[in-house]
Amino acid sequence: MIPDLNETVFTYAAPALKFGRGAATEIGYDVRGWGARRALLVTDAGVVAAGHAETVAGSLRTHGVEVVTYAGARVEPTDASLEEAVAFARGEGPFDAVVAVGGGSSIDTAKAVALLVTNPGELMDYVNAPVGKARAPEQPVLPLAAVPTTTGTGSESTTICVMDVLALHVKTGISHPALRPRLAVVDPTLSATQPPGVLAAAGMDILCHALESYTARWYADFPAKSPEQRVPYCGSNPIADLWSERALGLLAGAFRAAVGAARDGDGGTEAAEQMALAATFAGLGFGNAGVHIPHANAYPIAGRVRDFRPADYPQDEAMVPHGMAVALTAPEAFRFTFDAAPERHLRAARLLSPGVAGSDASVLPGVIAALMRDIGIPNGLAEVGYAAGDVDALVDGALQQQRLLATAPKDVAAEDLAAIMTASLDLW
Repeated sequence: MIPDLNETVFTYAAPALKFGRGAATEIGYDVRGWGARRALLVTDAGVVAAGHAETVAGSLRTHGVEVVTYAGARVEPTDASLEEAVAFARGEGPFDAVVAVGGGSSIDTAKAVALLVTNPGELMDYVNAPVGKARAPEQPVLPLAAVPTTTGTGSESTTICVMDVLALHVKTGISHPALRPRLAVVDPTLSATQPPGVLAAAGMDILCHALESYTARWYADFPAKSPEQRVPYCGSNPIADLWSERALGLLAGAFRAAVGAARDGDGGTEAAEQMALAATFAGLGFGNAGVHIPHANAYPIAGRVRDFRPADYPQDEAMVPHGMAVALTAPEAFRFTFDAAPERHLRAARLLSPGVAGSDASVLPGVIAALMRDIGIPNGLAEVGYAAGDVDALVDGALQQQRLLATAPKDVAAEDLAAIMTASLDLW
């Protein structure tokens, strides 16, 4: 029997990028350049109230693009909220382009719209297996311009649309290269007004994007694939590593300072701009290398929340923000993966905390936990409402994220996830 050959090819893709203060005021020029005459602007009520949606809509109208606004994007989208947005777009269309203005929730909502206004079927047809049918698009999706107003999700760079499936109490998504935005417009003036709780949670998403992609299974350690079998998340590779390392270096100097400035009511700092750049770099890295255990765990942590209401988020319903959910098991996840690539874990720790001592599996978890304490992230799963009796259900939800777990640098069994979850009930 001939043994399986290892992969010899990695892929890299990214949207066109426009970065800098004032970039959002130029988007009409870019979208009109695609030949678009009518665009759907997807946003939420908070972004509308802040004036950011009108900034973008005004630029579009100035360049002769008719704008229809959908302001119903939900923080932490659900299958129901995405279906509502798609129904609105189908009813108001046709459109030549979609423009998302907001956090990852608005951008992910726009991705679902861009897909389903041009392709047959319903949302669950395209959701990742085993939750959905993992159907591939048959027709080109509408071109999407993504304008993030938070720093963290990286959705403006990725091929992923994430949602909670309400009936199953699980977070999952749609993954396909066609969902990657055509243009990412990162304007730090739009994210400078984030409250400290939002900045802390979203910033932990940046951190985990960079750490997970940097410690992901090396692309050449996967079995060889034919071109049609390759997926956007191809494992750590030389190009994605560059983006991840740079993001970690920026976070080392900017993260605590940015949260501190937000607490003081000063959002227009250089640290806030560096956070926006770190988010962009991390997105360009993990959007190709992939993420693994902390993100797989985050989906059921967010999907099964009972009563937790985080500071600086809407208080009308319970939620664990995505970046917070990712962070809560990150220290223990990286303790588990340490022996698969010790040098990478130690390098990441020293990028985040130059001069940190030690050379064992506790170094990176210690650096992450210290940062979490400083910026106000909860002390583990217990603080957001989970107990030992919830571990089995959380593990079951994480095991449904095989697309992510496959990217981990070592094999992950149910008992491994249970140990990580249990150790994450209280982190310090």
